[in-house]
Amino acid sequence: MSSIGGPTQGAVQQPILSPAGGANQIRVRAYNERLVLSLVRLHGSQSKADIARKTGLSAQTVSVIMRQLEKEGLLSRGEPVRGRVGQPSIPMRLNPDAVYSFGVKMGRRSADLVLMDFVGRIRMQKRKTYAYPLPDEFLDFITTGITELEARLSAEERSRIAGVGIAAPFELWNWEEEVGSPKGAMDVWRDVDLQTEVAARLSLPVFLQNDATSACGAELVFGNGPSYPDFVYFFIGSFIGGGIVLNSAIFSGRTGTAGAIGPLPVRGKNGETLQLLEVASIFVLENMLRERDIDPQPLWYSADDWIDFGEPLENWIQDTARALAQAIVAAASIIDFSAAVIDGGFPDWVRERIVKATIAEADKLDLQGVVMPDIIEGAVGAQARAIGGASLPIFARYLTDQNVLFKEVDNAEGP
Repeated sequence: MSSIGGPTQGAVQQPILSPAGGANQIRVRAYNERLVLSLVRLHGSQSKADIARKTGLSAQTVSVIMRQLEKEGLLSRGEPVRGRVGQPSIPMRLNPDAVYSFGVKMGRRSADLVLMDFVGRIRMQKRKTYAYPLPDEFLDFITTGITELEARLSAEERSRIAGVGIAAPFELWNWEEEVGSPKGAMDVWRDVDLQTEVAARLSLPVFLQNDATSACGAELVFGNGPSYPDFVYFFIGSFIGGGIVLNSAIFSGRTGTAGAIGPLPVRGKNGETLQLLEVASIFVLENMLRERDIDPQPLWYSADDWIDFGEPLENWIQDTARALAQAIVAAASIIDFSAAVIDGGFPDWVRERIVKATIAEADKLDLQGVVMPDIIEGAVGAQARAIGGASLPIFARYLTDQNVLFKEVDNAEGP
């Protein structure tokens, strides 16, 4: 099992099950059941006729599956749609209360724990800030936090928890100087298998995925994904990271590191060559504030608690936008993306300013021969990494891979 510094950095690690046998708490769905649930999730609601048409399954098969899913509480009925010949159509929706999942985001300055329902809504959450992450402190946050949140649920609700998904940056020992941790303090992570350590403390299946990839997955499933089958994704956290979506599926590449856009070379204000992460990362804004004797602590509180830092913030936004514009042009020169999606661990008003500034900076560049994608705001927001983590157990148990889902629909409906 790969540790937190393993080679497949963008890939989902297979779930580790606790000795208590968490995988048996909720049975793994059969393929056709997953396909039905996935189509309902994708479209918000679907009738039996809709499902039969899109999957190519017989009306009888779809009827049997949907009756069983409704009986188990996974689907709920909407209001009948009348006005057509024959019986009224009854749309079926995912029951938000049917399944819950824990999502954990570990960042270099803060950690978040969320309880997410079946349709991607956060029901409860906890947050912890720190100067830099250490294994014991982080593991304690997960175990005590899950215990606390579970205590607020009924026994029936606890039985519906599908698992725990962790979104964490790999190779945490890198860039110690940038985050201000003591030299060598982060080396302890080299020998930590985070997924195994968490699974040993919990009675639930545990999944692990790179944090930026998790955020990209959340955008694909719960955000702009249905509107853009191909997009390059940027998530600005302590360090900027990202992902690539092709044909409505995350593309992780040969080694799992495709879309790790942080090292992308860009030109700085003075013409020097820098890595994208050296410009468009929140730690850069933190250092800018420190240089002006401004307390940067609000950066690591909840995104809702950010304040407008005035000139330093505006300077950082402009620098970030200039670098992002270059990165987007470079990406669009390789792949004909339909969109470049920008999100991050900050308030919506900061994201809006960054996106507007990036569009303006892109217009200043030489775009000859480049078909520019739409430059748009992410739709998930600051909790994208935790939401992406929480979706891992749900997809593993109940839903199909997004790429498989779209292929099934395309094949059923013809050219």
